Amino acid sequence: MGLKEYKPTSPGRRDTVADDYKDITTNKPEKSLLAPLNKKGGRNNRGRITVRHRGGGHKRRYRIIDFKRDKAGTATVMSIEYDPNRSARIALVRFEDGIKKYIVAPNGVKVGDIVASGDDVPVTTGNSRSLGSLPTGTLIHNVEVTPGKGGQMVKSAGAVAQVMAHESGYTLIRLPSGEMRRLLSNCSATVGQVSNLDHKNEKLGKAGRNRHRGRRPSVRGAAMNPDAHPHGGGEGRAGIGMPGPKTPWGQPALGKRTRRNKKTNKFILRRRYDR
Repeated sequence: MGLKEYKPTSPGRRDTVADDYKDITTNKPEKSLLAPLNKKGGRNNRGRITVRHRGGGHKRRYRIIDFKRDKAGTATVMSIEYDPNRSARIALVRFEDGIKKYIVAPNGVKVGDIVASGDDVPVTTGNSRSLGSLPTGTLIHNVEVTPGKGGQMVKSAGAVAQVMAHESGYTLIRLPSGEMRRLLSNCSATVGQVSNLDHKNEKLGKAGRNRHRGRRPSVRGAAMNPDAHPHGGGEGRAGIGMPGPKTPWGQPALGKRTRRNKKTNKFILRRRYDR
């Protein structure tokens, strides 16, 4: 993909840096792999807002993605497509028996390329293998955490992890955050880096682009009244007046570590904070 900048014909256009979508090969998704995607507006089953700043946005249909990559045989890449539900591109692949599936498109994969799954396939971009069968130093994405569950990590645009070592049925990988983590060697992963590398360099340019994505405005706590937020109130521009920033409900915010999964601590060799 590439980026395009606009002439400053309006205040919103002045700072916009947008995707040029030149890597997209079709604008019509595969109908058999679409599913409805109802909007929730950040509300739960009781109608209460549980996630703030959600609502509106363009209507979407969900693309059913094959994160497991467990079908045997080779598949041909038919198209590279845009997916409104993720930052990465997706690739439509067709197997020899005619079955079509969507996969997260690796960087560099083109229409006509062949992808496959299994421990006996080549270690080339787009192929899926178990972690234990990959050489050390291999760049990977779409990484499983639980064998057979499908890829759960390293799926966003430009993301990539690296195989570091193998030991006693576990494989040590370095995640994009810098965290070093052990995973079972029979978990699968896809070789290569996720597509759409320039996604991080895009600039929306105006608030309306966020509204199209279903993101509503947020208000600074310091701009609120004292009954609406712990940071609110005061004369003029007042400081927050407390040890550390807080959420609207008085809980610690902005950097407070909330991880409490002691069961998996033993699998983490280096935390992302320790880089």
